[in-house]
Amino acid sequence: MREEWKKLPVFKKATEIQELVQHIVKVVESSNTEFEDKIEKDIIKSHLFYLLRNSLIIPAKIAGVSNSDMPYDIKMENATLIRKAAKEFIMDARGLQIHGCNDIEYLNLIRNEVDEFRVLFAEWVKTFDCWNYTIDRWGLFNPPGINYEDKDPDQDIPFDTE
Repeated sequence: MREEWKKLPVFKKATEIQELVQHIVKVVESSNTEFEDKIEKDIIKSHLFYLLRNSLIIPAKIAGVSNSDMPYDIKMENATLIRKAAKEFIMDARGLQIHGCNDIEYLNLIRNEVDEFRVLFAEWVKTFDCWNYTIDRWGLFNPPGINYEDKDPDQDIPFDTE
């Protein structure tokens, strides 16, 4: 299997963010011992867990759809999950600051990296072939002019058992 996705700028940026998040998690975990309130510690652990989880989701989803002939709706569904994960970086970084991790200057780095990622992501999504599709019966990711209730054009193809 070709691994062309490793060369994509959006994938490279995703792995840079992943490395940054891993570093931040280590730094915050080592300083998390200074918090005496168990609830505060648990909230910080939760934010760190989601930062790490999202940093793993993004490159995996990019790789999963980049080298495939997946239909447009599946690619867009994965793109939505990537976007959601990237936006959650900002919320979790803010959550860490709210709960006392103000001394970590790396949290602004996350914001900057996500902003750079957003541009690369938008350009990458433009490369999706919207005419390689199956009708999304949920109505979310159909190409322009295609409705969720439209007849599937492939249903008219006769089936020959021989």
